[in-house]
Amino acid sequence: MFKFLPYTLKTLWRHRSRTVLTVSGSAVALFVYCFVGSVQEGINDLQRRQVANGALVAFQANKFCPATSHLPEDYDQQIASIDGVRQVMPIQVFTNNCRASLDVVIFYGVPPKKLRQTRDFKLLSGSWSEFEQHQGAAIVGRMVAARRGIEVGDKFSIGDLSVDVAGIYQSADSAEENYIYSHLEFLQRGKGMNLVGTVTQIEVLLDKNTDPLKICNEIDDKFRGGPVETDTRPKGVFQTKALGDLMQLIGMANYLAYACVGLVLALVATTTVMSVQDRIKEHAVLQTLGFSGPCVFRLVMTESIVLSFVGGVLGVGTALLTLKITNFSVGAEAVSISFTPSVHLATTGLLVSLVAGMLAGIAPALHAARTEIVPALRTA
Repeated sequence: MFKFLPYTLKTLWRHRSRTVLTVSGSAVALFVYCFVGSVQEGINDLQRRQVANGALVAFQANKFCPATSHLPEDYDQQIASIDGVRQVMPIQVFTNNCRASLDVVIFYGVPPKKLRQTRDFKLLSGSWSEFEQHQGAAIVGRMVAARRGIEVGDKFSIGDLSVDVAGIYQSADSAEENYIYSHLEFLQRGKGMNLVGTVTQIEVLLDKNTDPLKICNEIDDKFRGGPVETDTRPKGVFQTKALGDLMQLIGMANYLAYACVGLVLALVATTTVMSVQDRIKEHAVLQTLGFSGPCVFRLVMTESIVLSFVGGVLGVGTALLTLKITNFSVGAEAVSISFTPSVHLATTGLLVSLVAGMLAGIAPALHAARTEIVPALRTA
């Protein structure tokens, strides 16, 4: 097949406008395919990390948006006394939008010392001491900083809430880079909040080999008759529930990805059919020169695969570059999903373009291979 690749490329270049349009169409379709796939990759990455992390989240029962959940802050001490609990971190959440948004800003107010014990962050700029010593300071995730143009030393404001940026951090978990961490007391005492003594949720880290469902039940049983009932779940389950409606929309968007694959098939198949029709005499001449039917079949298949694969390379490459530069994310109910470019996504996109090219070329290749020489040579 590769032996006649130069001939195939010359054939495609002979009708360059048609070739360019087909490759461009395939590239756009694969671009959209990768964009949709990157959201699913972000969800999968989020779920994998939370399962591995083994963390729980205690939330106020029968509440949904973080703005409506208020747990007594001293619950953290009672939870810490349960066997199997390694670390407890109270969190006050503030978000500019509880609904699904491409530019949601999420603040997590936490005790500064516990943040370093529970998160594996690396400061790209700024200093931990600056953050820990000043109550109005915050550290900002790399992706938020890139989207909003935030730098160390800036004052960042959302509504009545303003913080001094003490650092920009990087995390192995890309979803974490969409949060802004500030002091717990700062958020509790924020203008118009009056939340001293309460928190939105409590994050619970467990010892190894501890049954998370058992601890969830113990926590909820402990506070069932208390002033505020809790609903405790593994962190991954909690986030999946928070993103329930959004995940349904993402699931629907997957059909758009499948439609893009169909578009590639249609584009490449149409172009290949037109090419075969234009070159009926040429294929007949090739057969008179000793090219067998299977050889002609491979020539047409090569043309179809090249069209689709080149479009795939352009589309996938452009999508991954765009995702890397823009740091897109989508969030709902103070949970964020990053649009995650990955090797797996790139490989899948290229494989899809390759398979689409093969499938699109089968029918026209069979037609070209079965064409009878004499009738073909008589064609005007």
